[in-house]
Amino acid sequence: MTGNGHEKTQQILDRAVAELDIPGIAIEVKNADGSWFGTAGVSDLTTGAPRVPGEFLPIGSGAKGITAATLLTLEAEGRVDLEDPVNKWLPGVLTNGYDGDRITIRHLLGNTSGLFATGLAPGLIGNYASRSTFDAHRFDEWTREELLKLAVSQPPVGQPGERFLYANGGFYIANAIIEKITGNTYAEEIERVVIQPLGLTNTYARSGGDTGYRGPSPRAYSTQFYKDGVDPADVTTENWESMFEEPGLEPLDVTEFNTSWETGNIVSTTSDAIRLLNALAGGTLLPPGQHRKMWTTVPTEGAGWLPHTRYGLGMFELDKAVTGGLTIRGMAGSYWGHWFLALSNPDDGVAFAFHTNTEAKNWDVLFQIAEAEFGFTMGA
Repeated sequence: MTGNGHEKTQQILDRAVAELDIPGIAIEVKNADGSWFGTAGVSDLTTGAPRVPGEFLPIGSGAKGITAATLLTLEAEGRVDLEDPVNKWLPGVLTNGYDGDRITIRHLLGNTSGLFATGLAPGLIGNYASRSTFDAHRFDEWTREELLKLAVSQPPVGQPGERFLYANGGFYIANAIIEKITGNTYAEEIERVVIQPLGLTNTYARSGGDTGYRGPSPRAYSTQFYKDGVDPADVTTENWESMFEEPGLEPLDVTEFNTSWETGNIVSTTSDAIRLLNALAGGTLLPPGQHRKMWTTVPTEGAGWLPHTRYGLGMFELDKAVTGGLTIRGMAGSYWGHWFLALSNPDDGVAFAFHTNTEAKNWDVLFQIAEAEFGFTMGA
């Protein structure tokens, strides 16, 4: 495809598939000239079917922004204060050395609570550590109570407010607080305050036992497995890369997978995701005070997370030192068989969302696309 202004991005997609063992990648870009949809690779390795517009995609930890926006809306409605301690709403949930009188809702949403990195919890990762254990547990359903116990299954790694450390467990607790405040399910409340107001007709929270989609979706493939004999209890944020199986193995089809352990188990499309992100990045969903709270950020450097970023509440910004001063805001999620990411410049309305039907392989893909679409050079 030539002459559309996205030639560099198309080249990046083609290289990602050719060089990084990504089965298929799809991107939607929206700017002042309209929208563009680009693909490389395939949706299905068996049939060779291409990626197509309108695919339903799990957004993984992109749901953290929805959780944060919901609690910020409830705060604007006078029903909660982000400085409320967890014990006010869920007394006794924070155990194992965590202080529910000191950890606030804001700490949970900003990943500054001192909770350990839940994604590395032996109680979770052990179920999916190898190909054989994945197949044995892929349809396991996690209840809210089990997730709350998982969130505190390892001791604290810091004091509340001390530093950023990515912890899904904080959002398990935050989702439970939403339900406690409102009396609604998480799915019902995000429908009321986020999905309906923004007209996100193709975005929804899957029920606990749902492993399907409401429309077309790509097959999902993973090579994100530990070597045989690795004990997940031995995995840390420092050594996890060395624990993975050797490269070159055929990917496992992980399309049918119960992801009730995910932050919100949200499914969306690239188009809906861009609309959501533009609203959260640009301040058209939340009142000004709550919008400022969402985008009061802390550095993530040294936390083993997405590089060159600062974290707000459920959302992140690219460090302006690498964007040439541009404000670039986003949401992202990666797990077995999926990598979803969306970025937006709220000052000029340029935004994109992309998805690969395998987990994150290389952050360079993100930054190269960002350079191409937003017009900056990293660090320049």
